[in-house]
Amino acid sequence: MTDILKPIIIVGSGRCGSTVFHRLLATHPQTMWLSGSGYLFPTRPGWNRWVVTAMGNPVLRGLFGRWFRPNEHYRFWDHYTYGCFSQPCRDLVRSDVTARVKKRVRAAFEPMLTPRRNRLLAKITGWPRIGFVDEIFEDAKFIHIVRDGRAVASSLLHIHFWRGSYGPQGWRAGLLSPEDQAVWESYARSFTALAGLEWRIQMRAMEAARRQLEPNRFLEVKYETFCQQPMATCRRVLEFAELPESADFDRRVESTTIKATSDRWRSDLTPSQQILLEDLLREDLLRYGYDASDRAEPIGETVGR
Repeated sequence: MTDILKPIIIVGSGRCGSTVFHRLLATHPQTMWLSGSGYLFPTRPGWNRWVVTAMGNPVLRGLFGRWFRPNEHYRFWDHYTYGCFSQPCRDLVRSDVTARVKKRVRAAFEPMLTPRRNRLLAKITGWPRIGFVDEIFEDAKFIHIVRDGRAVASSLLHIHFWRGSYGPQGWRAGLLSPEDQAVWESYARSFTALAGLEWRIQMRAMEAARRQLEPNRFLEVKYETFCQQPMATCRRVLEFAELPESADFDRRVESTTIKATSDRWRSDLTPSQQILLEDLLREDLLRYGYDASDRAEPIGETVGR
């Protein structure tokens, strides 16, 4: 059995573009990731190892790849954390990990690794859960995918599984703080405002969580920069994650079409909705390098910004 060393954890708000980034990084030959097998058969982690190894074969990947793609697969996490992982009412922190949960999670992932695929790769969206994961994997490296909050809010409003219409009592982000509740009330309980608040809440939780890490264990990647410069971004990520360069991986990056949709919110939202989000999120947009009054201009990412 291969020890789990420096697992790579991708984090970000929902609808931040982390899926395409995760699936591309998962093509690196040294990574082991959760496939559909982990979702369907969480009690059989060894089966996940077989599936991911099989997906390294181009023929098998072409035949079965659409059913066994990398994803969060929270059902797997929930099985070993007694259901607390997928939909917590607040961010999960270090003190939420019991000794039993730590042993169960590590014991579940260890059988997946092989001498070749010896770097665990996982993706988590929504609440950061960085403290929780860091308590289980003390040397984990975290990659934060950042996307313009206006684009994230617009995407939330246009997916069928966002539960914002239930309000803070029924959605998956927990009750609003008194301050955020007052903000939402000031916007007449607008669902557009609530979608923006979800991004803001999660991003501020991310800031709080990252402060508990050594700077060299956290990398911030702009989704917009990734779309514009996929190869350069991936090379920076490999260096940060301590993954070796791979000609096969480079070819997959070069052959992957990445559609940049971060400006689609401008056509999907009404002018008044756009103004609302820019007013609500101005401070946070500026902190992450987005111009809140004109076309967003991505800026360079930082390690431990």
